[in-house]
Amino acid sequence: MVRSRFILALALAIPITASADPGSFYLHNGDRVVFYGDSITEQHLYTNDIETYVATRFPKLNVLFWNSGVGGDRVSGGWAGAIDLRIKRDILPFRPNIMTCMLGMNDAGYRPFDQSLFNSYTTGYQHLLTTVKNDLPNIQYTLIQPSPYDDVNYPLNFPGGYNAVLIKYADEVKVLAKQYNALCSNFNSPMVAMLEKAKSIDPTLAAQIIPGRIHPSPAGHLIMAEQLLETWNAPALVASVRINADTGTIHTENSTVSNYKDTAGVISWTETDGSLPYPLDLKDKVTQLVLKSSDFVEKLDQEPLTVSGLTATSYTLSIDGKSVGTFTSMDLASGVNLATIETPMLDQAETVQGLTDTHNNVRTIAWRNLQIPLQNDTTVAGPLNNSLKSLNKLDESLQAERSQKAIPVQHTFTLTPA
Repeated sequence: MVRSRFILALALAIPITASADPGSFYLHNGDRVVFYGDSITEQHLYTNDIETYVATRFPKLNVLFWNSGVGGDRVSGGWAGAIDLRIKRDILPFRPNIMTCMLGMNDAGYRPFDQSLFNSYTTGYQHLLTTVKNDLPNIQYTLIQPSPYDDVNYPLNFPGGYNAVLIKYADEVKVLAKQYNALCSNFNSPMVAMLEKAKSIDPTLAAQIIPGRIHPSPAGHLIMAEQLLETWNAPALVASVRINADTGTIHTENSTVSNYKDTAGVISWTETDGSLPYPLDLKDKVTQLVLKSSDFVEKLDQEPLTVSGLTATSYTLSIDGKSVGTFTSMDLASGVNLATIETPMLDQAETVQGLTDTHNNVRTIAWRNLQIPLQNDTTVAGPLNNSLKSLNKLDESLQAERSQKAIPVQHTFTLTPA
């Protein structure tokens, strides 16, 4: 059943035209992507969101991902190694043709603007990009402007606040993107706009979007994932089905419908979509607030079912024999967004998300728990190398399994007068 009025509101808020050409999406078959950055990347949240989106929206697309974020890192590196070691160990072995990079939160020093720190950031960032490109000349960069330090929900630490300093660094990232013919994705101002709106709705809950001011909650990471996906021209549409019950005509987009029947006012059909919805955690109150304060659903998660020409006042929609909600005929004529309702399609997407989490856990075991602490121990070099190879194969096999689990299956839809 529909979980709450909030979810029902999301389900009914459908701009049917909110779609994009999937063929224009930035990633292509065979791409190898490395996410590089500091602890905000290391959280495996916006990166996992992006991986799950790609797997569910493009189940036939073979793309591999690696997260190489390390807490505390600057453009010069950090506790896990200086930048040249980080490049050699954490980027180059995967032979990526696409790399994202978000650095700056630590580089600016958590203080008022310091020109010397800024200069080091610029030259260090250039060194990072140039060094990687020398070894991988065909690599494509997406440079990410630093996510915000929350000066919206908390008092400023000094006049102007730390996020104003980060914006100067964000402006430099935009300059570097032009210099290296890279894409540039803005994680700062869209997040700030969302925080300001959230604060106007619920100040207490809004402070939980970026608890501690630096590391966003899972709900906050959704907005960062949205920005990167929009930079990559991600489509909003999951699938679209439009039925005229009066004439029996059906129009679909990224979906196939068959076995349509209208028996004494009970309408049924079988449907196989080309994609799955994004698995949002709609029970989480912070997620609810973030979705109310942003356009995530509108821009990235549209699965409209539109049925016109109905004669009863309201209808119960069942999928595979399970009721998923009751809607008025006017609601159905306007369109119901199935992406924000508990459906078998959402259940399948949650399975895909679980495999995203699992493959990244394997990556963490191999890299953070074995490779980094043991890399200088010559007594275990052979066994360590064999273990890393096995774990890397497991990681890639889990990503392949995720692709299989993301292939949509056929479902039976029934609309029964309530």
